Amino acid sequence: MSSLKQQPPKIGFVSLGCPKALVDSEQILTQLRAEGYETSSTYDDADLVVVNTCGFIDSAVEESLDAIGEALAENGKVIVTGCLGAKEGGDVVKQAHPQVLAVTGPHALPEVMAAVHMHLPQPHDPYTSLIPPQGIKLTPRHYAYLKISEGCNHRCTFCIIPSMRGDLVSRPVNQVMQEAENLVDAGVKELLVISQDTSAYGVDVKYRTGFWQGRPLKTRMTELVRAMGEFGVWVRLHYVYPYPHVDEVIPLMAEGKILPYLDVPFQHASPRILKAMKRPASSENNLVRIRRWRDACPDITLRSTFIVGFPGETEAEFEELLNFLQEAQLDRVGCFAYSSVEGAVANALPDHVPEEVKEERRARFMAVQEKISAARLARKIGSRMIVLVDEIQKNKAVARSTADAPEIDGVVYVSKVKNVKPGDFIEVEVTGADAHDLRAKRLASQG
Repeated sequence: MSSLKQQPPKIGFVSLGCPKALVDSEQILTQLRAEGYETSSTYDDADLVVVNTCGFIDSAVEESLDAIGEALAENGKVIVTGCLGAKEGGDVVKQAHPQVLAVTGPHALPEVMAAVHMHLPQPHDPYTSLIPPQGIKLTPRHYAYLKISEGCNHRCTFCIIPSMRGDLVSRPVNQVMQEAENLVDAGVKELLVISQDTSAYGVDVKYRTGFWQGRPLKTRMTELVRAMGEFGVWVRLHYVYPYPHVDEVIPLMAEGKILPYLDVPFQHASPRILKAMKRPASSENNLVRIRRWRDACPDITLRSTFIVGFPGETEAEFEELLNFLQEAQLDRVGCFAYSSVEGAVANALPDHVPEEVKEERRARFMAVQEKISAARLARKIGSRMIVLVDEIQKNKAVARSTADAPEIDGVVYVSKVKNVKPGDFIEVEVTGADAHDLRAKRLASQG
């Protein structure tokens, strides 16, 4: 018996423009070969053609449009990438050649590969195909952390992260969106957006415009999470510094585009301590903004973390922090007693607080917050909400509401559930509460 070996799909490639475009072409060709595609030197032998364009000057635009036209005439299946694809959001190409399969801007390897996969499926490889598109994850299947940047531009005196991870480096917006899409396609129901400083996303690249699915998308937190909201899953924001532009995401929460949840590490309330910490914003401004956020989105959940016993913290300054806590009425709060970290600038500050005083202040802080948390959760008794099931324990479900991030916040215990599995969304009615968690019953209409 004889068997015919299936021939790998072939890609034709036209590369125009400057050396930067040539490097882009090399990266795309490298990825194509890594995934089992072959390249073709003729239009006739190619299953699909990629044209990497230039759009710097008029003659380059004309050359690129001519090359696209030739590829369409000779082959018919064309994906366009490069600088010309960035002009007017791809409209220059689409108006001249509406039959192209996809248009992306420069530096768009994930977008180009996604378009190739869509129109010419990747050959199966017994080695690389073992790796799922979303990568290997250590979280349950239904939620995933999505890191959008690395490093940090702040120089908080208690922190050494910049010395380990360097300054802020934002991931290209198309890469972030591609990973988000892969995760959603793999069954993820909740994306937890994380970084060292989520609200600073794009600062290092001056919020430059990238491209996702052929359309421009700014490298900026607001635009990024708005686009993620279109996937139809929960999108939760963590580690958001209280910059003024954070106000822009609150309407997205009110509209249901992303979860009404904001994790803002305030760290303290005393102006002098905040200055010693080199933290942005003041407690007065933060209180005003908290009120504004709640006016715009009454259902918003606010989580924060604080440090007590920072070097030089007086009893009066600690009381100032407790007063802020009472005023802010935050939903979820973590508190840490200051601990010296090797290499931190704060180690050299005078008047370190004794360990027993730190722990006493932390206990007082948490006692105040526990009462606040218990009161805020008690208000939810009798309300209905959608929860995401994390775990099944006999006939009880351990779930989370929009107000609960995994592992750091409380949970919702749903009694007497049937035919429910982790990753399911169910509607419940809250029947009880304590300082941390809610108890609920599944609505009878759902069985």
